[in-house]
Amino acid sequence: MANKLKLGIPKGSLQDATIALFESAGWKIYASGRSYFPTINDPEIECMLVRAQEMARYVAHGALDAGLTGNDWVMENQTDVEYVTSLTYSKQSRQKVKWVLAVPEDSPFQKPEDLAGKTIATELVEFTKRYFSERNIPVKVEFSWGATEVKPPMLADAIVEVTETGSSLRANRLRIIETLMESETQLIANKDAYKGAWKREKIQTLSLMLNAAIDAQGQVGLMLNVRKCDLDAVLAVLPALNSPTVSHLSDPEWVALNTILEESLVRTVVPKLKAANATGIVEYPLSKVVL
Repeated sequence: MANKLKLGIPKGSLQDATIALFESAGWKIYASGRSYFPTINDPEIECMLVRAQEMARYVAHGALDAGLTGNDWVMENQTDVEYVTSLTYSKQSRQKVKWVLAVPEDSPFQKPEDLAGKTIATELVEFTKRYFSERNIPVKVEFSWGATEVKPPMLADAIVEVTETGSSLRANRLRIIETLMESETQLIANKDAYKGAWKREKIQTLSLMLNAAIDAQGQVGLMLNVRKCDLDAVLAVLPALNSPTVSHLSDPEWVALNTILEESLVRTVVPKLKAANATGIVEYPLSKVVL
């Protein structure tokens, strides 16, 4: 269908965070029961839940026009897709995740070369094979079906595992000896689909609004009034995304300021603004920030 975008939503650990991000961007996705085809409040989009590990393959083959997945899985599958934009969000935080090489805390291994001839368990099999092959380190790489952290030292000598905070590795008495790569969610597109004007514009709209929702996270708006004679003192206190908007009021001696700042700064900035003679200070939430 010419005016229908087939969009892949990552199923699994990123699903809830992705659906929440879309809602902040203006699209409500309803996933219920066992259906792999959630509904969305946009008649021009058709959603499908797909494992992030498989997303790039389906996008590259054209089964999907676009989808969200980590660049780690694009690299794992070596698929030829269009990278539209990076979307730095994850199931826990707005941080990139890392694929790391980890070994038991009490093992003698200190660097990748120490693992020559050893067994490594991972879900990222092909990338890990290429990583060690490029460094001429002979290892056996085995696919891990899950619970990878518990496999050393009985079932593997080391693992390559994804982590956000490293807490799970530490809980299983593992230490990191190398970071193989950093990864973040990408909006990717099928190259042929992206050549079409309608689908390209639709995908770019998704990119714009999803990034706007991400950029609004942790930010708030602040508006206030101040006498012109106190304006410089207030501006010296006030951080801004770019620079504050200053508007004239009906009283020629006063102006209004509007700005954006990190929510965590509000508790320290507001008292300073008050001390600089600002009045009518109002904080308000942001749903999107378009840079």
